[in-house]
Amino acid sequence: MDIYVSAAHEGWALLVSGTLDIWTIVATSLRVSGLAAAISLIIGLPLGLLVGLRHFVGRRIVLIIFNSGLGLPPVFVGLLVAMTLSRRGPLGEMGLLYSQTAMIISQLIIATPIVTAIAAGAVSAVPKQLRQQARSLGAQSWRVALLTIKEARMGLIAAVAGGFGQIISEIGASQMVGGNLAGDTRVMTTAIAEFTRKGQYGSGLALALILISLVVFVNVVLTTMQTSADRWERQ
Repeated sequence: MDIYVSAAHEGWALLVSGTLDIWTIVATSLRVSGLAAAISLIIGLPLGLLVGLRHFVGRRIVLIIFNSGLGLPPVFVGLLVAMTLSRRGPLGEMGLLYSQTAMIISQLIIATPIVTAIAAGAVSAVPKQLRQQARSLGAQSWRVALLTIKEARMGLIAAVAGGFGQIISEIGASQMVGGNLAGDTRVMTTAIAEFTRKGQYGSGLALALILISLVVFVNVVLTTMQTSADRWERQ
């Protein structure tokens, strides 16, 4: 039990003292994952609506691809991005490997299929009769789309939570394309692994607690938005 107690004391001391390195790592994580999550929502939500509501040739194949993306291994994404951005890769001249930009690209590739697949499933679950009734009453296409989004909001909130939760907690791709450079590309997950390898359990535990708190905070905010909308509808 001593290892847990000492790690907890050390971690708490680091958090209270506001050690610069700890909070620099947290800020980098939020900057990289926050931007990647925002871009994935901009791409994934409209794409999910399109795939979920429209019927077109090859739709089944597209759905299979995005659903498969739910289990896309981060290390595979990291490998492909690293190869692409390496000196011998097609984009090697851009010099993006081992940068925050490379990390954002890899996290974007991980999050977008998740957001798209969950959003597509959410809107496709909205009864078709509801959309048909809205059209029969003279609703324009954009009003039908808004109605669909409103009915599918719980699933869309899950898409947001799923996308952010996956990339803020992944380590494989971030380590491979970011390099875990102190003060630049070191994020919470790669730092936790590094501290653990060095036996600095207190530092690792401090970052782990912050990471878990961030994930819980995001889900609390999204759940509050969901329940607030439900209460507003019942009034």
